[in-house]
Amino acid sequence: MTEGRDVQWVEVGEGQSGQRVDNFLITRLKGVPRTLVYRIVRKGEVRVNKKRVKADYRLQPGDVVRIPPLRLAPREAVKQVSEGLRNLLAGSVLVEGPGWLVLNKPAGLPVHGGSGVKIGLIEALRQVREDLDFLELVHRLDRDTSGCLLLAKSRPALLALNEALKGHKMDKRYLALVAGRWPSRREFVSARLDRYDAGNGERRVRVDAAGKVARTRFAVRETFPRATLIEAEPVTGRTHQIRVHAAHAGFPLLGDDKYGSRDGEALARQLGLSRLFLHAESLTFPEPSSGRPVQIRAPLPEELEAVLSRARESR
Repeated sequence: MTEGRDVQWVEVGEGQSGQRVDNFLITRLKGVPRTLVYRIVRKGEVRVNKKRVKADYRLQPGDVVRIPPLRLAPREAVKQVSEGLRNLLAGSVLVEGPGWLVLNKPAGLPVHGGSGVKIGLIEALRQVREDLDFLELVHRLDRDTSGCLLLAKSRPALLALNEALKGHKMDKRYLALVAGRWPSRREFVSARLDRYDAGNGERRVRVDAAGKVARTRFAVRETFPRATLIEAEPVTGRTHQIRVHAAHAGFPLLGDDKYGSRDGEALARQLGLSRLFLHAESLTFPEPSSGRPVQIRAPLPEELEAVLSRARESR
């Protein structure tokens, strides 16, 4: 939705119970930027049961939400999904359950719009899946990472999956190609991580004793003369954790333009790698309604398979 002429009155159902009103509006008003949503809430144009509310108000079944008509200037409007992106996302769903879906996220697509990005995966998917009244990310992947990404299609499912994530009942495994010969004896990397401003408005992460506790389990999958294919399991879920921990251990990921090395850059060029070699290969989580374990695998993209083939030829 980029333009509306009439006031909408929406009654809240059981599926939206407990959801914040700002998230309710962001999900419902497809194509409307977050800044505008917060503006209309702050100005009192959004009402719940004819009363002003704050953005963090949690909706209850039977609440009636007033949504004002919206007219967006071209610079404000979230970019509409192209036909190519629409087809890509529609074909990227790996498995879909009653309250969730797992997507094989394409590399290069941020999960959220912002910082000059008009549209992210979640905004695009909300336009593609017009049949869904609710769609939220359960976790995130870096822009340049591909693979398993879990989304919730209902608030109860989101709450259950978030609890599983916090309770370490969700298993996430990544494949990464790193520069150098990773020693088989090195299994865990524990190093506190701190986010900082890189000076150009870009946020980065570094190892810092004052940072947050972070731990990653690594295992060797395959070795090459100058590189190693490793499996990474983040025990904690910090921003850029796998990338920073691998670089801290002395084995930066190939194709990493933030934490990579010059030798890694040269090797990536030789192998024909033009993106970050980090792929969320598998995801295991308890099904929200039944609790049974669900395991999903995302095949390695062809471009990364081709890089591994070239690395094997160099042996």
